[in-house]
Amino acid sequence: MLGSRTDLHIFDAGSVNGTRYCNEILLPYVRLFRGAMGLQFLFMDNAPCHRTVAAEQLLESEEFERMDWPARSPDLNPIEHVWDFLGRRLAARTLPPVTIQELRLALQYEWAAMPQQLIDTLILSMGRRCETCLAVRRDHIPY
Repeated sequence: MLGSRTDLHIFDAGSVNGTRYCNEILLPYVRLFRGAMGLQFLFMDNAPCHRTVAAEQLLESEEFERMDWPARSPDLNPIEHVWDFLGRRLAARTLPPVTIQELRLALQYEWAAMPQQLIDTLILSMGRRCETCLAVRRDHIPY
């Protein structure tokens, strides 16, 4: 969000399915975050494991206001650019992480070190991204 962020959540071993997403992300983090944000909250998510029946039912029962996403539009979501930033920071390390624990610690470090201004800039670019997407009739945009 603008001006702040939550701690980075790293899933333990295993696949992330709809039930796990609900139990580990939506209920403990997103629900509370929405309560803190109030009417300004708009949920933006379109990953396949997040669009399961379990996740859809929970989001509907909690009355989350959601952004409609066009198909094949990862370049619209600011978080995709955040993941790219984290990946580049990990790749640039002199000693890359070798173990899962080293990777976890490196990700947490890079997440905390990421400039908030980068996140804010990505969020503030959403309007421009959406306008560009509409202008090219929902085709690929250059972001």
